[in-house]
Amino acid sequence: MTAGRLASRGLLFLLAAASAARPGPSDSADVARLVALLRTKVPLDPPAPGGDPYDEWRGRVPPRAAEGTVCGVRFGPDLVHYRIETFSSEASARDAGFSVTHTGACGTCSTLQDLAVYLEKPDLTAPVRRCGVLLSDARSLACIRKLGFSEPCARTWFFDARNTRRECFGVCLWSWIRAELPTRPDGRLNACLQCDEDRSGPVFKAAAGRTRRNSGLRSSIQRADDEVSAVVHDYVPEARAPEQPH
Repeated sequence: MTAGRLASRGLLFLLAAASAARPGPSDSADVARLVALLRTKVPLDPPAPGGDPYDEWRGRVPPRAAEGTVCGVRFGPDLVHYRIETFSSEASARDAGFSVTHTGACGTCSTLQDLAVYLEKPDLTAPVRRCGVLLSDARSLACIRKLGFSEPCARTWFFDARNTRRECFGVCLWSWIRAELPTRPDGRLNACLQCDEDRSGPVFKAAAGRTRRNSGLRSSIQRADDEVSAVVHDYVPEARAPEQPH
């Protein structure tokens, strides 16, 4: 399949996808301050960029993290550099001096840089759609990088979009033609989003680690309360002012 046809398929899928809800006006200033603060932080052990996880798990379902698993973050003495690590429970993370940044195991999107993107761009549909119309995979990936994701996370998003184009094109095209809303009256996802969740979701979640739901962030797709983790991002410190000489 040519790159041009893949790009066209990507555009149609993205047009059918739901946009996420924007924070309310009363929250926007706080969100902007947190996003700016998150972008000053530097991971000491960033995830390594990997290959296409959909090739690795083709025809198989990746294992899910055990119930209670969390991804924790701990800042160093300078309050700028931090480590991320997977723990079997919130209690074990806190015992080690870590704060929970999302539930489930850490992955390629678990850095605070990627959390900043999720917070700043709760509606990723339009910018990713612009990336999807580009005529080559290389340019599409470069466009996704410009959204601000870390390199490992940008690659995971790119591979996810490419897999959904491959697996769900017909279903998503039909959803787009019919201008389907993200959810049906009974609360179920539309056919396109359900296909994406079924065919791409398990691998994306396993590879990326961080998602909106497991980071405590809601979107315009209506979800049951128990699907959104109770994570509060109140653990991000201001950088300590340098000590003045006596």
